[in-house]
Amino acid sequence: MQEKPKAPAGRADSKAKSAGGKAEPAGGKGEIPAAVKSRGAADTVIKLSHPDKLLWPQEKVSKQGLLDHYALVWPRMHQFVVNRPLSLVRAPDGVGGQRFFQKHASAGMHEKIARMKDPADGEEILFIRDFDGVAALVQLGVVEIHIWGCTIDELEKPDQIIFDLDPDEGVDVKAVRAAALEIHGRLDALSLPNFVKTSGGKGYHVVVPLKPSADWDEVKDFAHEFARALEQAAPDRYTATLSKKARTGKIFVDYLRNGRGSTTVAPYSSRAKKGATVSMPATWAEIEAWLAPNAFPIGDKTTLKQLAKADPWVDFFKQGKPLKRG
Repeated sequence: MQEKPKAPAGRADSKAKSAGGKAEPAGGKGEIPAAVKSRGAADTVIKLSHPDKLLWPQEKVSKQGLLDHYALVWPRMHQFVVNRPLSLVRAPDGVGGQRFFQKHASAGMHEKIARMKDPADGEEILFIRDFDGVAALVQLGVVEIHIWGCTIDELEKPDQIIFDLDPDEGVDVKAVRAAALEIHGRLDALSLPNFVKTSGGKGYHVVVPLKPSADWDEVKDFAHEFARALEQAAPDRYTATLSKKARTGKIFVDYLRNGRGSTTVAPYSSRAKKGATVSMPATWAEIEAWLAPNAFPIGDKTTLKQLAKADPWVDFFKQGKPLKRG
């Protein structure tokens, strides 16, 4: 059976203690405790309207709480979202209300959410340059930030490959962990550096940094061939086919995220899911130690403890290699 959403171990409506030992209000439900927030606070010119509005009502996570989360993770997150084409999942009335996927500008969008034209087709591309951009996304009710696998300066040259492990209903989380570790081993055998993060849902994302050289077709073809090799080696466990019928009782190795214009949820982004979880970078040792894919809710003690550790993705792009096909 799939693991249930993690029960929060302690949110901001618990009290944060000051250096003097006195209890201080954490700033409202769904917010990061003030003593922790100060370690990663980022200033912004964006003023939230209705900062107490609950985007995750059941978990008591507000717009302010989401902004506090991004302030805390920004030193780690910025390299994955700045100057990169974005797609957005918005839930202006909270995750229990209407949700929609947005790729282009709309009325009321702050200027800190930048725009450019895609030279290939003239379509509008959204991107951000700094923390003000993230704050502007929060103001819009963006509950998930999705990224292209390239920067706006290298639109035709991806700088990463992603394998999104998407299990069918009822597939045990142990099988998904085993799949992530098998992909890790196969990529190691190819001398391709690889990193892992929780999806914030029921799977894991295995990501390979690239030196931008190969084009989208080359990267997607490689990912497809890799996924098909997994399927051929263990057809009872894996499928590289999107159709629901093909996925029954199996793990879909989603290589389709590697096409031009396709997106995946950004590292440290919140998820529009029960539990108000985060897609959190992790170490392979943590996956081996049974780290759950939904282990990190916003503002939870488990999440804050994870962020107090060394950044496991700090040198992600430094480790990138050109994709060479043999």
